[in-house]
Amino acid sequence: MGSEHVLDITRQAIKMLVLLSGPVLTFGLVVGVLTNVFQAVTQITETTLAVVPKILAMLLAFVIFAPWMLDLIVNFTTQLYESIPGIIR
Repeated sequence: MGSEHVLDITRQAIKMLVLLSGPVLTFGLVVGVLTNVFQAVTQITETTLAVVPKILAMLLAFVIFAPWMLDLIVNFTTQLYESIPGIIR
């Protein structure tokens, strides 16, 4: 197994990490910005108002994107397992 195989697998894994975490983090970011603007406008400094909506939005994003995420990770894992014989040679 050469260094080019290791780098290629690492590159694919990082790409997979970004693809899987992107939608969930984007939902959290958007809701976080909106709640922070709301808190700034109303001058409410309640901590739970900042945290709970983000958690719920990220959970909603996970529920919405779970089938796509599962398909993506299963395809990646299958491709990785199928490439093992070619890497060993």
